[in-house]
This record gives sequence, structure tokens and C-alpha cells, in this order.
Amino acid sequence: MRLSPDQMIFWQYGIFKLNATIVTTWGLMLLLAVGSALVTRRLSRGLERSRWQNLLEIIVTTIEQQIADVGLRQPRRYLGFLGTLFLFVAAASVCTIIPGYEPPTGSLSTTAALALCVFVAVPLFGIRDQGLAGYLKSYMEPTVIMLPFNLISELSRTLALAIRLFGNMMSGAMIIGILVTITPFLFPIVMTALGLLTGMVQAYIFFILAAVYIAAATRAGKQADAGH
Repeated sequence: MRLSPDQMIFWQYGIFKLNATIVTTWGLMLLLAVGSALVTRRLSRGLERSRWQNLLEIIVTTIEQQIADVGLRQPRRYLGFLGTLFLFVAAASVCTIIPGYEPPTGSLSTTAALALCVFVAVPLFGIRDQGLAGYLKSYMEPTVIMLPFNLISELSRTLALAIRLFGNMMSGAMIIGILVTITPFLFPIVMTALGLLTGMVQAYIFFILAAVYIAAATRAGKQADAGH
């Protein structure tokens, strides 16, 4: 039994490998890109709209509302990044209903890459809203003694994001694999449904945590300005 899709190698030349993680990751990105292009090519502003447009609007407005609930002003500024994170993790979970499919989020390399995206996005959004000086100053609040602790917090929460998503996604895939081996009929169906639910929950948690980190980075300067 494979513990990670990294172990499924399709092609190798020296140190270069094409494994299942890379294939499924690019496959998901292609699926999301083509799907969004097809849905948005004929958008309507009238009362008559396609079912796909209605579904897209429900997804977008729900994600936008969740971003606003976290405390981020002008949620549309963050919709592209946070919405993409959620949809990628959610799509990776939904596709587990395909026989033989292994989600790329079951690989630590994928979850680490997603966490690094958040790690880079947080200061970028913070600098855009507060300026470079204002954002760097937030690391020394309330006193300069907090500087090393705030830096450690940035690194540790990135690691926690990667490990949390990887552990939850991999454990679900392993349980399904074991049950398929032992009882290849009823239990795998139940566990697959449970895995879909778990995957959607993990996508939501990852999305919300990313939004909270960005909100914290953009709110510090605003609170300081309000105090003055």
C-alpha cells in the first residue's frame, strides 16, 4: 500500500521524476481552469441564467461572505487567492470518487506548497495595505522583545498548516485503502462518503485559517492608525 502518491512513478530520468502527485496536481489545475472558462464564457446579467452560472455565483458569493465574516474589508481583493485555495483542496477531495485516484493533498510536498503560498501571501497583502515599514513594525508590537517570537510564529503556523492538511487527507486515503483490502463492498462506499465530507471540511478550515492570517496582517496597521 502506498503512503503517498509521490511513490507512484510514471516516468523517471536521473533525478527527474514524474509521479502521481505532479500529474494529479496539474490535472486538477487544468480541470479548474477549463471549467471556469466554460462556465464564464457566456455569462448573463438577465433573469435567465444557466445552472452552471447559478452554481458559480453561489460559490463565489459564499466564499466572499466568509472572507467578509473573518474581518477582511473589501473581500473581493482576496477572493482570487483564497477562493482558489479552497476550490483546489475541495476539488482534490471530490475527485476521490474516481476509482484509482489519489488526491495530491495526500502528499506532504503538495500541502507544503499550499502552506508556502499562504506564507508568501500574508506579508504581500500586509505590505500592500500597510506599506513595508508599517508591516515590519507589526512584528515588534507591543515591544521589540516580541520580534523573535513573531518570526517563529510565522514559520510555525506555516508548518502547522502543511502538517494538518497532509495528516487529515492522508489518513482518510489510508483508511479507505485498508477497508478496500479487507471488505471490498459496503465499508469503502461509506468511508468514501465520509472522506468527501472530511475533505470539504479540511478545505474550509485551510481557507479560513489563510483568511485569518491575512486579516491579522492587514488589521494591525489599521488598529494602530485608529489608536492615533
